[in-house]
Amino acid sequence: MKTLLPYARFAGVFMLALLLSACARSPILLDSTYEALTPQVENRAVPFFAQSEYQCGPATLAMVLNYQGVEVGVDQLIPQVFLPGRDGSVQPEMLSTVRRHQQLAYPIRGTMDALLNHLANGDPVVVMQNLSLPIYPMWHYAVAIGFDLPDETLILRSGERERHTLSFSRFDATWARSGRWGFIVANPGTLPEDISARNALEAISAYEEAHGPKEALSSWQALVNRYPTDPLAQFALGNALYADSRPKEAMTAFDAATQHDAHMGAAWLNLGILLLQQDKPDEARNALMQAASIDGSWQARAQQLLGEY
Repeated sequence: MKTLLPYARFAGVFMLALLLSACARSPILLDSTYEALTPQVENRAVPFFAQSEYQCGPATLAMVLNYQGVEVGVDQLIPQVFLPGRDGSVQPEMLSTVRRHQQLAYPIRGTMDALLNHLANGDPVVVMQNLSLPIYPMWHYAVAIGFDLPDETLILRSGERERHTLSFSRFDATWARSGRWGFIVANPGTLPEDISARNALEAISAYEEAHGPKEALSSWQALVNRYPTDPLAQFALGNALYADSRPKEAMTAFDAATQHDAHMGAAWLNLGILLLQQDKPDEARNALMQAASIDGSWQARAQQLLGEY
């Protein structure tokens, strides 16, 4: 009886895998996706690097980094991203390695519609899949480079296959088990199409933390150009402009942030400080009074400055 247990367990998992495969359905795409997209898209300019065992993370990064003009090989990336104890690479190391090479990693929305739109825009997307079951995960990174909409197939650079095709349903089942995690690599100062303001804020903030506000300035400018009414984007741009010794432009950005969110106390405080530096005490006092009236960490500093001036 004991000798049969391993085989019984294997058969059970195998049958469950068959059931999961049989029950997989094509993800429902929005009508607007079908109407807007070209039927077939394939970015053949994305280079291919075959992976060795457990090296799908470094291989996918080599593909997207070289596509952006960063000349780096898989062997150079392995010590930066591969975790031997985990037999692979985890998401934080993937993203930090992109930033280490002076590039930004923009998360995408986790939907097939978003993925296909990015591919249609010409942006290869690093995707994370679980090729096994949730209880026995087999994590894998690949680079999506295109699709065939009528055939409902996705085209990937994956593993040792330069051109691997998967049905939308089969891919989405494996992608869903990773939380539909994916990202686009882009040069500083560029913002890929269809990246949300929130995801852009996350990506640029992480890049700024790694390289400083001056290096992130062009990316903040790109974000504000795309989303001029986003108060957090304007606030971040103001900070970067101030770090670049451009106080008047920073003041304009902080003012825009307060116009789009009158309750952003930090923006009111920074605006008030810059107005004081520009010798505009009346305008500065008004901004500082606004900051002092809003609960938050900025309140005490605003009250202190009001007492001094």
